[in-house]
Amino acid sequence: MKNKKSHNVLSGVYIMLIMIFFYAPIAVMILYSFNSSKSRSHFAGFSLRWYKELINNDAIMSALAVTLIVAVVSAVCATLIGTLAAIGIQSMKRKSQSAIMNFTYVPIVSPEIVMGVSLMLLFALFGMKSGMVTLVLAHITFNIPYVILSVMPKLRQMDKHLFDAAMDLGCTPAMAFVKVMLPEIMPGIVTGFLMALTFSLDDFNVSYFVSGDKFQTLPILIYSMVRRRVSPEINALSTIIFIVVLTVLIIVNVNDARREKQQRRKGAAFDE
Repeated sequence: MKNKKSHNVLSGVYIMLIMIFFYAPIAVMILYSFNSSKSRSHFAGFSLRWYKELINNDAIMSALAVTLIVAVVSAVCATLIGTLAAIGIQSMKRKSQSAIMNFTYVPIVSPEIVMGVSLMLLFALFGMKSGMVTLVLAHITFNIPYVILSVMPKLRQMDKHLFDAAMDLGCTPAMAFVKVMLPEIMPGIVTGFLMALTFSLDDFNVSYFVSGDKFQTLPILIYSMVRRRVSPEINALSTIIFIVVLTVLIIVNVNDARREKQQRRKGAAFDE
């Protein structure tokens, strides 16, 4: 009993230290985003001054628009391509599956700077000028593997005979896909989309090499601003990004928990 109690105490202390290590800097950043002065060491009072100046900053608003457009477009395209690719991979033989999946892991484990330089050289080889198009294509490229890895587990969990049964009952392949397969793999598709959206929003290395001079994403703009001096507007912007990402994660986790409860209830009702 004493060993268990001491183990629980040590686990609690360890988790608390990790939480402090990760979230204390974020808490300080959020606090100073409401600071009425520019001081980074003294909190002069609560104010929304930097949020107002953030909205009136044309450079930040332009970078935000570019970031959102690139993130949404690339996430949607990567989700479509990655989902279709995952379905195609699942229909292959085991040796072909393992070979293609090994290639799928390469962009994920490779350093981002390698991806950025290689894509920059590829676009230059085809005579494409760096800009919005190359930025979107680059984000689609590195997002596809994450979608494939999110959808594949759902495809493996799915009963292989459901699709064939729907076809035998008179469904066309398209109808069987929409009515049978799509609902089964939808959680994986949503997870892949959110992962692609998140990675696209905070990407810096790849975007830095393929964006060109006319288009800047938020990470690139923040980097250029931090090189000069940390502005309180960056604290406000980072706080907004953190809250948005945290909200999305909470919504996803709540939806996953609800789906698991529904599946358990269905399983219990089926057993009865």
